[in-house]
Amino acid sequence: MASLLKALKSQVGRKILTGITGIGLIIFIITHLLGNLQLFGDAQAFNEYTYALESLGWILYVLEAGLVFAFLLHAYLGISIWWKRRKARPEGYSKYQSKGGPSHQTWASKSMIVTGIVLLVFLVFHLDTFKFGATETIMLNGHEARDLKALVINTFLNPLYAFGYTAVMILLGFHLGHGFWSAFTSLSMKHNQYSALIYTVGIIFAVLMAVGFLFIPLYIYFTGGQGALLV
Repeated sequence: MASLLKALKSQVGRKILTGITGIGLIIFIITHLLGNLQLFGDAQAFNEYTYALESLGWILYVLEAGLVFAFLLHAYLGISIWWKRRKARPEGYSKYQSKGGPSHQTWASKSMIVTGIVLLVFLVFHLDTFKFGATETIMLNGHEARDLKALVINTFLNPLYAFGYTAVMILLGFHLGHGFWSAFTSLSMKHNQYSALIYTVGIIFAVLMAVGFLFIPLYIYFTGGQGALLV
């Protein structure tokens, strides 16, 4: 705990912690998308997946607590770094020049604080809708389970949710596009000869994640929940 507090007081420490939590959240996003894609598996594949998670009991609670901590710490670090830079920037200063290597200043990088806050607020609504949302129960392999698949389908048949979720996933793509590269930079993994490659990989990764997530609500909405989701 003392080491964490010490790191939080240092600008370099905050950047390193931002990179560590960022990579951790990237891993979570990948696994979360893979889990969501179970919607396109067998009829009860998604419900079996979510039931398996809920069956972990206290282990799941520990993992969720750690995930919430990582999200909040990442958000705090991002806001604190942004705020310190804002205070240090001279009044009327409008031009940014990066030091060393090519600049990666884009709309995505300049809007990280905005997209990050939007994603944090979205997370609250996302949890309220799907984790704590009311669902019917079904019998699954002899056990009573929540019918989360039906909840997902019914939710995304609502255009407000379908297109609102899609818009946020586009912002997630922008956030990940710069965040992937920034995470490696913060952990001193940046080398001039690899910087462009890492940045390109980050953009490709961000596009894949955003498209993967936004495909689900749009598919459900435009097909009326029919097709592969109801196999």
